[in-house]
Amino acid sequence: MAEPVTTLLLDIGGVLLTNGWDRHLRRRAADRFGIDYEELNERHHLTFDTYEVGKLSLGEYLARTVFYRERTFTPDAFRDFMFGQSRPFPEMIELVRTLKERYRLKLVAVSNEARELTSHRIGSFGLADFIDAFICSCFVHVRKPDADIYRLALDVAQAQPQQAIYIDDRAMFVDVAHGLGIRGIHHTGIKPTRALLAGFGLALGAEELPGRDENE
Repeated sequence: MAEPVTTLLLDIGGVLLTNGWDRHLRRRAADRFGIDYEELNERHHLTFDTYEVGKLSLGEYLARTVFYRERTFTPDAFRDFMFGQSRPFPEMIELVRTLKERYRLKLVAVSNEARELTSHRIGSFGLADFIDAFICSCFVHVRKPDADIYRLALDVAQAQPQQAIYIDDRAMFVDVAHGLGIRGIHHTGIKPTRALLAGFGLALGAEELPGRDENE
């Protein structure tokens, strides 16, 4: 018999919020500011590992990827654009908040993201109101798919792998967690995720369910 679930480990971008700075947003930024997308993307890929593990500030990242040459716009304008792209998935946020209260779960975010953007998103969308700990690459200096980030999340939560569920929109990251004995959910939308959670013993009554699926 499986152990009861005590802990939810979950990604932020793609699960609770839109992604913070993915290729689609970089394309949008290139169009907005009239810069070469391929060049921006190449420079991003050369430096994003260092940026996401907290070894570069946002200013340093932008100096390497955008402002290595003179521009007609300011770093502040570009940063404001980056920050302004994030949107919440309210139904998913409400689902995990309700599960936390109903089952007295620990919630731990496990995310690859840079420091300034992470802090902005945590504050802007009230994530610290219901998430107990943030094991984000910029804070802990290790990033998915390194298995150590999941081990650290379990240590912080004081949970055994078999007591935890990990939710991520990227199947490979779910597979890595599963390799450590953590049950996983590849998130493709609130309804399938809700059904899978119920299968793991985290069911909600009809009156507790969030409404429309924003990911459908």
